[in-house]
Amino acid sequence: MSDSQLRTAATATGGALREFLAGAGLLGRGLGLVLRSPRLLGLGLVPAVIAGLLYTAAVITLIAFVGDLASAVTWFADDWATFWRDLVRVLAGAALLGLGGLLLVLTFTAVTLLIGDPFYEKISGLVEQRYGGVPDEVEVPLLASLGRSLRDSLRLIGLSILVGIPLFVAGFIPVVGQTVVPVVGGAVAGWLLAVELTGVPFQRRDKRLRERRAALRTRRPLALGFGVAVFACFLIPLGAVLLMPAAVAGGALLSRKVLGLPTDVVTTRSL
Repeated sequence: MSDSQLRTAATATGGALREFLAGAGLLGRGLGLVLRSPRLLGLGLVPAVIAGLLYTAAVITLIAFVGDLASAVTWFADDWATFWRDLVRVLAGAALLGLGGLLLVLTFTAVTLLIGDPFYEKISGLVEQRYGGVPDEVEVPLLASLGRSLRDSLRLIGLSILVGIPLFVAGFIPVVGQTVVPVVGGAVAGWLLAVELTGVPFQRRDKRLRERRAALRTRRPLALGFGVAVFACFLIPLGAVLLMPAAVAGGALLSRKVLGLPTDVVTTRSL
């Protein structure tokens, strides 16, 4: 590779990294926006708390039975020597917890958005008003909005399951399963969360899931940075509950950025 090609590659990599970090920063900006309005923050927390209680029970159940589940999926190792049987079951348990964490975060976001659709629509709308509004806004009836959100969420959950299965299998590979797989899983989860959390702003413009994905692909590092930051924070105990309103606000900012709309100049009243 020539020197000019190396410089070009380095420039492209640096640009992608800056975009990624800028995307991660959108979650912090979203948090700052909702913290300025305690009423909206409280409203945004209500559906997240409801979903959080349900998912806490699911996490406790998964942890309590992960040993039994690991034994069930490694039935072929029943007659192996004790060391190898225990090793493969430890790897299976780690893979199950990883897959479970991935699915729990993605489904938590989908379920919480469905439960709190009116609340999160309000938060997202106020963020957009702050930076100039939506000139081409389309009024979508509540039932139609809920139905579209449900269909989109089911598609994304189905995709996460399809991706999660090979990641679960790869989790059995020593070293790779504990290093490469979590990184790939985090990137996949980050992308899916970015798609999920931009649903309300794109619906406001009467744009469907296909158009949302296409728009996010034009700024993939930015979308990944935002989504991975959300995913990492959601893995922290209570993180998903406490940061859900901020993630929704950040999703509105991300949507405006990928659509080429301002997110820096305040043109109307604040939140």
